[in-house]
Amino acid sequence: MSLISVEEALRRVLAGVSAPTEVERAALIDCAGRTLAAGVVALRDQPPFPASAMDGYAVRADDIARFPVTLDVIGTSAAGNRFPGTVGPSQAVRIFTGAPLPDGADSVVIQENTERADGRVTVTEASAPHRHIRAAGLDFKEGDRLLEAGTRLDSRHIALAAAMGHGELPVRRRPRVAILATGDELVRAGEPAGPDQITASSLPATALMVEKAGGEALDLGIARDTLDSLEERIQAALDARADILVTLGGASVGEHDLVQKALARHGMDLGFWRVALRPGKPLMHGRLGSTLLLGLPGNPVSSLVCAILFLVPAIRALAGDPLAGADPTESALLGSDLPANGDRQDYMRASLSVHEVDFRGSPLGLTVARPHSTQDSSMLGILTRSDALLVRAPHAPEARAGEPCRIVRLDRFC
Repeated sequence: MSLISVEEALRRVLAGVSAPTEVERAALIDCAGRTLAAGVVALRDQPPFPASAMDGYAVRADDIARFPVTLDVIGTSAAGNRFPGTVGPSQAVRIFTGAPLPDGADSVVIQENTERADGRVTVTEASAPHRHIRAAGLDFKEGDRLLEAGTRLDSRHIALAAAMGHGELPVRRRPRVAILATGDELVRAGEPAGPDQITASSLPATALMVEKAGGEALDLGIARDTLDSLEERIQAALDARADILVTLGGASVGEHDLVQKALARHGMDLGFWRVALRPGKPLMHGRLGSTLLLGLPGNPVSSLVCAILFLVPAIRALAGDPLAGADPTESALLGSDLPANGDRQDYMRASLSVHEVDFRGSPLGLTVARPHSTQDSSMLGILTRSDALLVRAPHAPEARAGEPCRIVRLDRFC
């Protein structure tokens, strides 16, 4: 099977998502990172009443047309405890930010422009009618449709939904993603390793990426290099009704790479298993019945890159995100010279800085991406010192420092 492009691989992965997950209602606190399944309208005006925008005195504009003027203070209006009466001629009510405007008042004089003494207040500077007042419905009105289906919810949307009067929202169920590391050489993080073993670092990292993408991570642990061990864990993923099964390692075709054989015994429909990508060429894609399959490389940096490019979009597509397949790159300037690229799309670990001024001293604020000199895909230390992946197309010519480039910011996914 020949190598396919990154774009074609992503197209096939997303085409394998037949339908988004079902709809459920969730409390606001449980909605972060999830996708809204239906549009949401406001159940009330915001603010629900005319409110003061400042601390001061609620007055009638006619009474302060000339100043200084002294008014009788007849009460107080505080947030959550309005003044129950009406402001009449030559009267004022002490008012605080967010408090309801009393009946009869049509202006607020800020406290800095007043002098208070003996139950009376003297206004020393004018205030225009309706000054420092937030009108009822200023932000939104009952019935306004403010959140649309397909919105990936964050804290801003949650705050808005709460203000709209909602305690829960219709969202897509979090896609269940079963994660299975493979290999006799692996031990779990924190467990003692033998002389020929390493820690399965990709396992917790992938689980965290799944959660950040809006999925539910199911840790299947580590399968040993036997068909029985692999088949047992694969069956566990199917029993858990996983929407996606992610295998880490064993996606190649060496004599110890048994993952494809074990999956074939469960009826895998193989889509592809090699992509023109660096790092991450041995990427496997297919289906096990209704379960989407992604076999990521065992190499930790390779698995992270593939998770960004393919797993995260698959999770978001399952969650109903209409932008699941959107281009994750953005523009930057190259910070160092690069040689011509080979026949695979390259994702180089890079550090970012901001180029503050041009040669004349004019402000620019342009992002500069400087790739690390070592790009070995096993080196997590370089990954943690990186801010982005610098993307180079297949057969890209030599590039010089200062030329435009494309990057993927790591903090969006990791």
